[in-house]
Amino acid sequence: MRHIALMTSTALFIAACSVQPPAPEQSLAAVQNAEPATMVEDPVTKSISIEHIGTGGNDQLQDPKSTLFKRSVFFDYDQYIIGDEFKILIDAHARFLTARQKMKMLIQGSTDDRGSREYNLALGQKRAESISKALILLGVRAEQLESVSLGKEKPRCVHQAESCWAQNRRGDMLYSGEF
Repeated sequence: MRHIALMTSTALFIAACSVQPPAPEQSLAAVQNAEPATMVEDPVTKSISIEHIGTGGNDQLQDPKSTLFKRSVFFDYDQYIIGDEFKILIDAHARFLTARQKMKMLIQGSTDDRGSREYNLALGQKRAESISKALILLGVRAEQLESVSLGKEKPRCVHQAESCWAQNRRGDMLYSGEF
């Protein structure tokens, strides 16, 4: 297990160095040989616990209580490094895809409306590829993934405010039948 974790950490470091050196706290979680898991927030204590994801049907994709229902990874301004807060989300989607080898995912990278069209298309592509690389490092086959950039073309919010721009700096994960 330590050997796998060390190899995964090394692979993540090499992959990250080829793009941009991430801060140590932003490296991806190591691949685990455990049952798939999902986050569940206790409404009373606001603490997060882990529950197992089965290999059954695709109902989890439509269940708002499932981690797999969440499909967006948000990025800081002018960044394409996946933050720690999205590790469990990426891991859950990786486990789901590895258990369903025929299922495909389209990852759409988006940006806020600041910057030129060309710059935003390039940044959106880097965001989509960042999610794709993370999933591949966690065992998803590259053939299951497609990364595209939407740039600033499909915003969730159109107001000129930081809270709105933050909603547009994202990578969205869509499964077969959703695109």
